[in-house]
Amino acid sequence: MYLINKEQNRISKLKQMTFSELKFRERDHLQEWIANNPSSLGEELLIIQKEFNGFNETNERLDLLALDKLGNVVIIENKLDDSGKDVTWQAIKYASYCASLTKQDVIKIYQDFLGSSAIASEKLTDFFDGRDISEIVLNQGLNSQRIILVAANFRKEVTSSVLWLLNFKVRLQCFKVTPFAFNEQLFLNVEQILPTKETEDFAISISTKAQEEIEVQETLKNRHQFRLKFWESFINYSNTKNNLFSNNSPTKESWIGKGMGMSGVSLNLAVSGNYCRSEIIFNRGSQEENKDLFDFIYKMKDKIESDFGDQLIWERMDENVTCRIKYQLDGMSYFEEADWATMNEYLVDASVRMENAFKEPIRKLNAYAKLR
Repeated sequence: MYLINKEQNRISKLKQMTFSELKFRERDHLQEWIANNPSSLGEELLIIQKEFNGFNETNERLDLLALDKLGNVVIIENKLDDSGKDVTWQAIKYASYCASLTKQDVIKIYQDFLGSSAIASEKLTDFFDGRDISEIVLNQGLNSQRIILVAANFRKEVTSSVLWLLNFKVRLQCFKVTPFAFNEQLFLNVEQILPTKETEDFAISISTKAQEEIEVQETLKNRHQFRLKFWESFINYSNTKNNLFSNNSPTKESWIGKGMGMSGVSLNLAVSGNYCRSEIIFNRGSQEENKDLFDFIYKMKDKIESDFGDQLIWERMDENVTCRIKYQLDGMSYFEEADWATMNEYLVDASVRMENAFKEPIRKLNAYAKLR
C-alpha cells in the first residue's frame, strides 16, 4: 500500500506491521474498532451485543453479535495476527446457538447492550428505515445466521473449511485486516478475501428474494391497507390547510416525504403503532458527509428551535448512515382510526413549522456542502 503525495506527485510505501508489534489487543482494539464502525465490513450492520455469553449451559462467549439489513443475526469473530486453526468450528458453534434466538430474545439482548441509554425497539425501527417493530423480521429461519471472521492472517485449515462450507450455502465471510505505518500515522486496511465479492453479491440477492417472500404474509397486507387509508386521510386533510404534500399519493409505507431544496435532505412524516412525527432526514449516501452536515446545522439549533416554537429531538445516530431531527407525538397509532384526527392535525402543524424553521438553515447548509 502506498501513500499519494499530490503536491510532489509521488507515492511513498507504507510499512506493513503486525498487531503484536503495535501492541494492539484483540478485545481492546480490533473488537472496539469494528463495534464502533461496523460498516468497515462492507455493509450496514447494527451491533447488538459485545462478548455475548447468553448460551445455556456453556461458558463460551462470542466477540460481536450484530444484525444485518435483512434481520439476519451476524456472528463476528475477531482474531489478531493469526486466525488460529479452530476459529471456523468456534464460529459454527456460536451460529448454532444463535439459531434458536427468537425475535424477543434478540430485542432483549440488544436492550441489555443499550442499558438505559436508549430503547431497543426504537433503535431497531431506525436501523430498519422506519419500519414498525411489529413488522421487522429478526433471525428468521434456522439457516439464516451469518458468520464473519476477521483476522490479519488466515491459516489454510480455516480457508479450506470456509470454502467447503460455502458450497453448502453457509453465509460465511473472511476479512483480512492489515495495519500499516507511515511515520507516526497508522492505517488499517480491511479486505474481504472469502468469498469473492461477486459470489457474495449473488448470495445477498438470493437472501433478499427470500426475505421479500417472507414479507408478503397476510399480516403485512393488512398493515399496508391501514397505511394507505391513513395517508389518504392525512393528504385530504393537509390539502385543506396548505399544499405542502399536495404532490404526494397515499402509500403503504410508514412515511411520506418532500424535498427541502437540497439533495439527500428531506422533510418526512412517519407513523407507527406507537407514534407520529415530523422529521428532517439527512441521507446523502455517505455516513461521514451526513454527520458533517448534521454538525453544521446543529450550530444553529437555538435559532431553529426558536423559529419552530418548541424543542426538537436531535439525533446524530453515529452508528447509522443517516441523521435525523424530529418532533414526535407518542401514544398515537395509525391502526386506531380514532387517533387519525389528532395525528393529522399534529403532522400538518409540525411539518409547516418545521419547513419554515429549516428553510434558511438548509439554504446555508446547501452552500456549505458545495464548498466541502
